[in-house]
Amino acid sequence: MTEDYLALSGIQHYCFCSRQWALIHLEQQWADNTRTYGGSQMHQRADDPYFTESRGDVRISRSLPLSSDRLRLRGVADVVEFHRCDEADGIRLEGETGFWKPVPIEYKYGQEKEDHSDLMQLTAQAICLEEMFKIDIPVGYLYYGKTRRRFKVEITAGLREEAFMLAAEMYQYLESGETPAAVLQKHCQNCSLQQLCVPKLSKKSRSISSYWKHMMEDEEDA
Repeated sequence: MTEDYLALSGIQHYCFCSRQWALIHLEQQWADNTRTYGGSQMHQRADDPYFTESRGDVRISRSLPLSSDRLRLRGVADVVEFHRCDEADGIRLEGETGFWKPVPIEYKYGQEKEDHSDLMQLTAQAICLEEMFKIDIPVGYLYYGKTRRRFKVEITAGLREEAFMLAAEMYQYLESGETPAAVLQKHCQNCSLQQLCVPKLSKKSRSISSYWKHMMEDEEDA
């Protein structure tokens, strides 16, 4: 059942930092910083589930629900554009004539990253769309609000393989109930969960909740 699937957005968190993903998606810990707040504001503008728009040979759908039985992930696409195309490459759309090719568009607040985290989220969206519409999705786009640039992304076999590998790892942590250990890295300074991560846990995998419970017990015994 798709209700039991992990959040599709989590694959971006997991690729960025497996511990960040576990704190957010397994332990329900969260904290905003300027980056995440700006991102949420951008997504609110993009996420109108009742809004569609037509621009010539492009139909735009916002906040489209997605799911993949192969990845076992579910979520929402910021924007999916449907481009008019030949019959062999497209699908039918209700209320429209001709054939249309789905193209996922993921909006990000900041700028292009050095890691694959944004690429993984876009790739996972493409895999979901492929399953839903029974069609190949060869490209998608990443839009960055800080630079106001839109990048075309080829959804390669390598990206797909990485997405399936990360999704499998996420489920391994879910089933084990473990939170990955903290590892201090350069990108930690930009993480909204800096104060919740607790670097002292880096020696072994323990949940943040169990750490604080242990600290409380020590205070009571003092």
